[in-house]
This record gives sequence, structure tokens and C-alpha cells, in this order.
Amino acid sequence: MIQISGVLFQQNDNWQLGSIEKTIIQQMQNAPVFYSYYSENELLFELKVRKNIIQSAKEMNKSQAKFTTFVNARCNPRYWQLTKAGGFLLRPDVPPADAILDIYRNSSLYGFECATAIPIIYYHAILNSIGSNLFNSLFLNLYLYSWHTDTDVAIITFYSNYFLPGDVMYINNPDFDRKTPQFRGINAVLLNDGRLFGHGFNIRTSQEMIQILNKKRKTDSHQSAYITKLVTRPSFKYLFRVANWLRNGRAYKMQRPIVHHSKNSISYAHYLYYSM
Repeated sequence: MIQISGVLFQQNDNWQLGSIEKTIIQQMQNAPVFYSYYSENELLFELKVRKNIIQSAKEMNKSQAKFTTFVNARCNPRYWQLTKAGGFLLRPDVPPADAILDIYRNSSLYGFECATAIPIIYYHAILNSIGSNLFNSLFLNLYLYSWHTDTDVAIITFYSNYFLPGDVMYINNPDFDRKTPQFRGINAVLLNDGRLFGHGFNIRTSQEMIQILNKKRKTDSHQSAYITKLVTRPSFKYLFRVANWLRNGRAYKMQRPIVHHSKNSISYAHYLYYSM
């Protein structure tokens, strides 16, 4: 169910929503939990970013970016500096928006693992939601490594029985073969048709992804890969406020420390464990 300023939501007939936004609203309305917003604009902003997350995931699915480990990561040196840990550090002479767009435009020059793919999708979706000028003001010092992001992305993760299109789910493979650590699990974007996109796994159903992971287990394993109840998403409300704060001027922001861990394809909850 949806509430706006404490009142049950009634869709505005003047809204020009596409099929993806309509699907998201319908699933929100049918959910056994409340989605509360201060204003219609806050809800509309979330719908826009969720739609763009889905579209960015679909574009990555069509790209030539390679699914690989941190050791074999690669990037376009015109836009990024490749660090020893396998991260991509924005060159100081490059606008952040240009660098993110290059990952999609020159995808064959890039290789990264599936956790790193999600922040890339988030940045691309946010860029398409707020425009390059605001994006460049918000995200001055981009560093792409695993789940590390700028604080203004404000990623949140929690356990739930309910997912919405644009959420990231985690499929865990507890008995993965240590020779192929990139198959530890899959960080996957839930699309509007119920399928998932995971970098390196293309767009598939959840059962198809489980079947792929089950082929990458230890030889003596009897434990199947499975879908966890972890839900990961940006804080859309925080992003909405930040975008408006910046238009009116904003103080310096603190950044999270970078946590290099070398564990491929981990969930955001697992990443937070290393940062503690």
C-alpha cells in the first residue's frame, strides 16, 4: 500500500507513466507493507530511478563488458585509473558523468565482477534521472570497487519477503568451488517482468540462475544455491532530498572509507561486515 502525507494514495490521472512505473505502483499497492512518502514528487522520483535502474541493467545485459574477478579487472584508461585492488578510480581531469557513460559506450574495454556491476548500474540510473550537471556536482570522486559508493547513493539493505522491480536480490551459493570465486553468488536486479539481471549471467529467471550456480559448486556438495531474503536498494528518499539540497547549496560531505577485501561477488550485507 502507498501513503502520501499519511493519506492512502490515489493515482493522479495527469501523471504520464510508462508500463514499468505502472507495474511498480501496482506491486506497491498490492504489497502487505506501507510505502510512505511526504509528497507525490518524492514518489515520482523513486519511480523514475527504479525505472532507470531496470533500464540500466538491461543496457548492461546488451553490453560487451566482461564478467571477471578483481585480479583480471580492466577499464578504459582515458577515464579511469585501474588500482592494484582491481578498482576503477576516476581520473581527476574527467567529469564523473562522462566516465560512467563510457562504461556503457565502450563496454568492450571493461571487465568487473557482479558486485561492482550494481554500483555502476546505480550511478548510470541516477545520472539518467537527474542529468549530468547535477550528477557531476554530487559525485566528484568516483571509485568503483565492489559495493563501495559515494555516501549520497545511500545504499540500504534489509531482510524482507517482498521485492519490487529495481531492487537487488542476492542468490547465495554457499558451496561454491574455491577455484571459481566469482560464482560465490549473484547480485541481481529484479526487472519489471519478474526476471533478473546479474552481470555475467544475463537476464534469466531466478531458477535458471540457481541452476547455473549449482553447476559451479564443489564436487562433493549437496547444498543448492538459493535466493536469500536480502533486499538492497539506494535510499530513494535521501537521493531526492540530496538533489534538492544541492540546487540550494550544500556543505562538504563525509565519505565512507574504502574497504578492499578481494572477495568476489559478495552481497552488500557481506561487504558491510568487512567495513565494520
